[in-house]
Amino acid sequence: MKFFKYIFWLLYRIWFYILVALPIVVLLPILILSILKESWYPFFFKLARFWARFILIGMGFRVKIEREQTPEPEKSYMFIANHTSMTDIMLMLVTVKNPFVFVGKKELAKIPLFGFFYKRTSILVDRSSAKSRQTVFLRAQRRLKQGMSICIFPEGGVPDEDVILDDFKDGAFRMAINHHIPIVPITFGDNKKRFSYTFFSGSPGKMRAKIHKFISTEGLTIEDTKGVNKEARNLLLQQLDLYNG
Repeated sequence: MKFFKYIFWLLYRIWFYILVALPIVVLLPILILSILKESWYPFFFKLARFWARFILIGMGFRVKIEREQTPEPEKSYMFIANHTSMTDIMLMLVTVKNPFVFVGKKELAKIPLFGFFYKRTSILVDRSSAKSRQTVFLRAQRRLKQGMSICIFPEGGVPDEDVILDDFKDGAFRMAINHHIPIVPITFGDNKKRFSYTFFSGSPGKMRAKIHKFISTEGLTIEDTKGVNKEARNLLLQQLDLYNG
């Protein structure tokens, strides 16, 4: 019986990468056109949301989104969420309608096909370089002035399988305070169970996301960064405890 499980997991992984690549190949000319100008990014974002939904449906994931508050159109936000799976990117795109730009590690740019568009539409960061972090801030500032939002997974990477929620880095909260934009905490409840980085794991099923009440940054200063960081992390940790209870 265990042998058949391993066969299923192997085929399930292969199927995932087929689903990731297929829409990119089919829509390649349109996708390339959509990234030629930064001002065309909202159109690219719509295509990315279609791509994400296609993958989640194709994998047999039943997405359920709970909203305590809904982002307003034409307004900029800092979206944050826990990070446990390759599907976090897809679920974030499906959960949020406001066009946003990912801030993520530069290593993802090496992924064939996906990486080509990722490095041209996201803000890449080398966490070991202070200069890179400064560049991220300036690029994010430009995107916010264009009316975009920003999305960061504040754990800074995917934690070990036994870690429910890792410590948060300060960057997302410092950036939100500096630009006076609301922080939108989002909890992903099932991504680790559905499709984690452990190769022989995963299955179709429910995939829950909860958009929490926004955290305002009005009137805050950089000295408030740690407090906002803790508030956001506690929100997600409490929700994860409810999901896992």
